[in-house]
Amino acid sequence: MSTISRDEVARVAALARIDLRPDEVDRLAGELDVIVESIARVSEIATADVPATSHPLPLTNVFREDVPLPALPVQDVLAAAPQQDEGRFLVPQILGEE
Repeated sequence: MSTISRDEVARVAALARIDLRPDEVDRLAGELDVIVESIARVSEIATADVPATSHPLPLTNVFREDVPLPALPVQDVLAAAPQQDEGRFLVPQILGEE
């Protein structure tokens, strides 16, 4: 038995200001009915002894110890830069300022 009628689909489409052709209303009524039936089936299976989950595997964050380390030497960092000038990265001018 259909739980979502053609009229309900047309009414919701009108509220959402979605212009649907008659064939689209018929198709969506059938598709939405299948969705509602699937949700009802899942609801029948879900019982109080089955815990709710958002992911099939347990998720835990693994963090490393936050240990301060000495900074890299400036010359080592600048050696990896495409261009440098007076101990700084040299980048293209973008604002037209001097």
